[in-house]
Amino acid sequence: MTVEVSDVPEAKRYEARVDGESEPAGIAQYIRTTELIAFVHTEVEPRYEGRGIGSALARTALDEARAAQLRVLATCPFFAGWIDRHPDYQDLLYQSRSKVSD
Repeated sequence: MTVEVSDVPEAKRYEARVDGESEPAGIAQYIRTTELIAFVHTEVEPRYEGRGIGSALARTALDEARAAQLRVLATCPFFAGWIDRHPDYQDLLYQSRSKVSD
């Protein structure tokens, strides 16, 4: 099985396709600014669950965020968990600069 992940900026998401199929096997939706990319939702088609599609999406998206020098906000539980299990990507996580407290 060959997985190809590509950024589709007009749809604000990464798409994973398996073996050249026209329909995505999985998607990772994001909101992007000049300094930050927030991953808000990841979805893998049920027939592809457990086959590494989500990991391929996360790895590609995070590698591209690193190359673009973007901070990452992982509001999506899948991305947050994936980064937690892969410490070499934790340096990308956004840290609030605010000093405001209650």
